[in-house]
Amino acid sequence: MSLEEFILTNEKPIRMGFFFGVLLIMALWEIAAPRRSLTTSKTLRWTNNIGLVFFNSFLLRVLFPAAVVGVAFTAREHGYGLFNVYDVSPLLASIVSVVIMDFVIYVQHVMVHAIPVLWRLHRVHHADPDYDVTTGARFHPLEIILSMLIKFATILLLGPPVIAVILFEIILNATAMFNHGNVGLPSSMDRVLRWIVVTPDMHRVHHSVEDDEANSNFGFSLPWWDRLFGTYRDQPRGGHQGMTIGIHKYHDAKDVSWITGMLVLPFRGKISEYAINRRQWGGPGESKE
Repeated sequence: MSLEEFILTNEKPIRMGFFFGVLLIMALWEIAAPRRSLTTSKTLRWTNNIGLVFFNSFLLRVLFPAAVVGVAFTAREHGYGLFNVYDVSPLLASIVSVVIMDFVIYVQHVMVHAIPVLWRLHRVHHADPDYDVTTGARFHPLEIILSMLIKFATILLLGPPVIAVILFEIILNATAMFNHGNVGLPSSMDRVLRWIVVTPDMHRVHHSVEDDEANSNFGFSLPWWDRLFGTYRDQPRGGHQGMTIGIHKYHDAKDVSWITGMLVLPFRGKISEYAINRRQWGGPGESKE
């Protein structure tokens, strides 16, 4: 059995193994060397953040039993997508597919900050008052469904090799947990590594309460898109210890830490309140999302 055949045959246990493996590594790293002190109960946040992850997983399993891998098989069988039309080596097609799918995630991320109704959904992710490995998987179910539909469309248009889709999902989940970790790297290592992958210090800036900082560093896996499109910010103004995580308007635990509050959060407040407005933060007294 070839490596590709092994991965295709054991796709689900491999993905689950990577998910729980990286989660365990990051959790232990956060215990051993936390970058910041937490402001709320870790037990409360982890219970509800992970509870939301399991709820989303169940929902996706019910709505989309085949998931992205099934769509990739369908595209291959019916000849849908660019790489199923043109004869390209599997290796090149896989590399290009992973890069393109990562770019789509970047564009999607900018979109959910720019469009008010989508920011309503995405603010569930940003309203987390602390920043750790569980934040990386904390999303409203409607945003998870939207993200899945965007992935389906991308796969049908691109026609990536099935193995590339599996690898992309593994990389995306692993890097999301890594770059949301409450950990830090030596500054010399971070400076080099953030040219290759989004680091925790790089993405933490994006979770600042300050609007202009929250509208930067949108990349999830590859850091190149932020540099190419002018959305890169090196460090938060207040430093990683002094910055505030979350959204100005939402602080109550029942709204931002309990799963019941997360589920109704998109339906609260005015539709005009959203993240991308390019204002500079005027101070704690300024009313904003």
